[in-house]
Amino acid sequence: MNATAADASKTHEFPIAEARVIAKRFSRPRPVIYWTDFLVSISIAWSAFFVAVTSPAFSAIQIGAVLISSLAHYRSVIFIHELAHLKRGTFTAFRAVWNILSGIPLMVPSFSYTGVHIDHHRPGVYGFAEDGEYVPFGAGKPWRIVGYLLLIFVLPLLMAARFVILTPLSYMLPPLRRLLWRRLSSLVIDLDYKRPPPAKQDDDSWRLQEFGAFIFGAGAVALVAANILPIAVLGVWYAVALLIFLLNSLRTLAAHAYRNPGDQLMSRSDEFLDSVNVPGIPFISALWAPVGLRFHATHHLFPSMPYHELQKVHEALIAELPDNTSYLSASRKSLFDAIARLWKEAHEAQMTQRRPI
Repeated sequence: MNATAADASKTHEFPIAEARVIAKRFSRPRPVIYWTDFLVSISIAWSAFFVAVTSPAFSAIQIGAVLISSLAHYRSVIFIHELAHLKRGTFTAFRAVWNILSGIPLMVPSFSYTGVHIDHHRPGVYGFAEDGEYVPFGAGKPWRIVGYLLLIFVLPLLMAARFVILTPLSYMLPPLRRLLWRRLSSLVIDLDYKRPPPAKQDDDSWRLQEFGAFIFGAGAVALVAANILPIAVLGVWYAVALLIFLLNSLRTLAAHAYRNPGDQLMSRSDEFLDSVNVPGIPFISALWAPVGLRFHATHHLFPSMPYHELQKVHEALIAELPDNTSYLSASRKSLFDAIARLWKEAHEAQMTQRRPI
């Protein structure tokens, strides 16, 4: 039996109905957890950022502060994933504060992800060209994995240029404005992705967020140019953003098996079996997959489940499913294990494609 057939047989065995019954008791987001987690994380992030900027260049203190700031900012910014799933019209104050303290300063306001990510979970879209968060890494051509990781060096600069330079230009050039929305307003991994026109699922305040990112970025550059802020601010910002993109890129590679070449319709069960959980050592795994994302396969079973409930759901499914074999098949031992399996499957798929018929 080939890998595709094996996966299909597992899909039929997966007890999706039983899993839904078990998960019903875990479904309510708790604002106090969101506020506490985010505010503590972002306070650490900016405090360490200040230490990094004011410390001697390349000193042990600065390097340590950059690492701490990057990890704390990464946890803070990943709340963008929760914002994409929280019910429209809820957590309005949290969304605004998140954008002001995290999304806008890091040039990733929430509008760049909300509508796009919902499509990633939409039936009939997952794994297809319309899914900007899916590239068939596991279906062959391992070089795509390397190429994806190398993008981290230009992404921070690209995001900054998008808001600081291209946003004001787009106000005067309507064609550029349309191009920005279609090609440079989405946090995706598929470089060919074209975003649909603004719709109900997108943030109502996206224009305000965009303008806020322009003001913040242009203001920071102006203050550095006027010698009011040290140039280290820009260097530390780039280093922090670079490390965030690195961690998130590794996490993204570990989030799915990426076996769909782009032409196979996938059910919710198929999505789960093409997704990955990495429970690992909680303290370690939570650093590179924060805010519940180490249970990414479970998240694809229950997209609206709040992050603070995912580990509980994961443990309940293992303990209470009549047969948890299929559920456990989506788990990996570690980040390294997940990426190594992805590379192996991509290499095997490439070898299969090269064999003469």
